[in-house]
Amino acid sequence: MKVVADDKIPFLKGVLESENIAVDYLAGGKISAADLRDCNAIITRTRTKCNEALLAGSPVEFIASATIGFDHLDTEYLDKNNIVWTNSPGCNSSSVAQYITSLLLNWAVKYDFSLRGKVLGVIGVGHVGRKVAKVGEALGMQLLLNDPPRARQEKSDCFVELQEIISKADIITVHVPLEYKGQDQTYHLIGKDFLSQLQAHQLLVNASRGEVADNAALREALKKGTLRGAALDVWENEPSIDLELLELLDYATPHIAGYSTDGKANGTSMSVNALAEFFNLSDRLKNWYPDNVPMVEKNHLTLPASGSEAERLLAVVSQSYDIADDSARLRRDPAAFEELRGSYPLRREFHNFTVSNCDAVCSGVLKKLGFITE
Repeated sequence: MKVVADDKIPFLKGVLESENIAVDYLAGGKISAADLRDCNAIITRTRTKCNEALLAGSPVEFIASATIGFDHLDTEYLDKNNIVWTNSPGCNSSSVAQYITSLLLNWAVKYDFSLRGKVLGVIGVGHVGRKVAKVGEALGMQLLLNDPPRARQEKSDCFVELQEIISKADIITVHVPLEYKGQDQTYHLIGKDFLSQLQAHQLLVNASRGEVADNAALREALKKGTLRGAALDVWENEPSIDLELLELLDYATPHIAGYSTDGKANGTSMSVNALAEFFNLSDRLKNWYPDNVPMVEKNHLTLPASGSEAERLLAVVSQSYDIADDSARLRRDPAAFEELRGSYPLRREFHNFTVSNCDAVCSGVLKKLGFITE
């Protein structure tokens, strides 16, 4: 048995080989049809387009993507040709929630407002959106949730129409899959019409897929002052991003919102487990999780005694993750977009950190965010 794997998938090397499985580790964006001539399975990320051009005539039976998204998989072609595929839903949802937490607190300090009572509009309330909504709740925000597929299926009154979010939300965050057609099309969901209806106090972030937001339209809206500000983690035409738009954004990052080390470990584990189930490999692989996930040196933090609530919380959150650092790195060298992703530093999620010197109010918020408090 032989597997081709993206060489940037962490914790994978040596795992399958220990079960006498041959593995070729290749750059995800450069995997070619020639590489798959004697390959039974692929473990991939978003940079490998798994379609007819890559797979026709190959012996590939199974593809596992160590990512939430699967728009890099031509699922119609895969299904027609009996190639089983899996993704890793929810693997990095806590990582994206951590990213949004840092963003919200940075915005609150940057623009000098309290998050308490602000309205957070969450577009897309799946694995990621649910956790982002919990972040909003923890920070004392009011929520507006939009998810048409869930609204139809669940017939719940907890969801609102997109128009209500556009008109009422102070901060809008987008967490939808990329769909090019159908009643739930999300391609350019954030387009000229959407943006033209925003108001000068509103803030917008897209951490879903680059093509969900019309980058040219967003650039023009920011130049006109249609909205207060915006942040992007995902871009059209990655890694060749719009440099003028980059300069207009409050925060700009290279598709790393879900790049916590915990999220990566989850995605790799889910892919190995799925591969083992499909090929009926050992129970060890069916239940495997990396045991070598590194810990940061400083995981005992102290809440500052003074400052606004947002400033104090940001001081703690920034010691675990600060979006401003990632944004600064991309601004310094936009051409290094892929390198910044490939060499992303160690980042652990909130539950790995203990915070001392907590008062009742901040302790309650930090606990809801996932920190251990004392």
